[in-house]
Amino acid sequence: MITLFLLYLPLYVLAPIRMEDFRLKVFAAVARNQSFTRAAAELSLSQPAVTKQIKNLEDLLGARLFDRKGNTILTTPEGAVVLRYANEIFTLYQGIQFELGAMRDQLSGEFRLGASTTIAQYLISPVLASFHEKFPQIQLSLLNGNSEIIENSVLSKSISLGIVEGKRHHPGLKYVDFTSDELVLVTNSKSQFARKSQVNLSDLATMPLVLRERGSGTLEVLESALKEQNVKLSSLPVIMHLGSTESIKSFLENSNSVSFVSIRAIQKEIAYGELTILPINGFRIMRKFSFIHLLGQPDGVSTTFMRFAMRQYNKK
Repeated sequence: MITLFLLYLPLYVLAPIRMEDFRLKVFAAVARNQSFTRAAAELSLSQPAVTKQIKNLEDLLGARLFDRKGNTILTTPEGAVVLRYANEIFTLYQGIQFELGAMRDQLSGEFRLGASTTIAQYLISPVLASFHEKFPQIQLSLLNGNSEIIENSVLSKSISLGIVEGKRHHPGLKYVDFTSDELVLVTNSKSQFARKSQVNLSDLATMPLVLRERGSGTLEVLESALKEQNVKLSSLPVIMHLGSTESIKSFLENSNSVSFVSIRAIQKEIAYGELTILPINGFRIMRKFSFIHLLGQPDGVSTTFMRFAMRQYNKK
């Protein structure tokens, strides 16, 4: 019914409707950032302007949308309902813009992508730059978080498309293979372990390990690979969990420890002789990076981006 209605709307009617969703955009920004201040910075508005927009929306809907807990702003149950529908509205607007742009052979609109930490830092930036150059009318935004955060963001429709590593968790998501990666054991080139040309899997029991946090696809893949070799991660001397590969690399450069990281993440450090890969006898960890979207046909911009990214990496 909505589709039929939109087909009969002339373009001069669609433009004012587009302007009237500004309060919803402000609301979604506050919900996403859990902060009026951060939302104001994201939207290039003053904090009083953000507060005013939220107050106007609450008055219009007759509901309180946020509760304050300490320094954090959380959505009320009513706010959660509004956020769910707001994300659906944004998706509809995106669909309108894409289909009209496609009719004119010019893609446009907003594209909200999410990528797990390793992918966002070391894999996707060149693709985003090339995509923006080819489709400059598309407004790109990238959410960075671990795989669990990205999956939940796709499920809640706060992003249109995600790219993650690790296992397939949710029956409500479609996983599409993108490209492959390898996790390797690395250490500081000056550490006591760097003198080894090769190690055995059993040697891990004597090596202080620094690993990614729970919820990370990297940690999940590692734990699964070790389990296949009858090695429990809980039996190894893990001294710390850190929230990003960059922090792990920095820690390794200043300690006598080892870690498993993506081979894509350490190209410069290996070239400069700062880190050393320790091959493990008879043991390699390969993994897939996957696109994820809600079940069913992805929207037009997401489909275009997936095809574009796959072409970019098939060239390599």
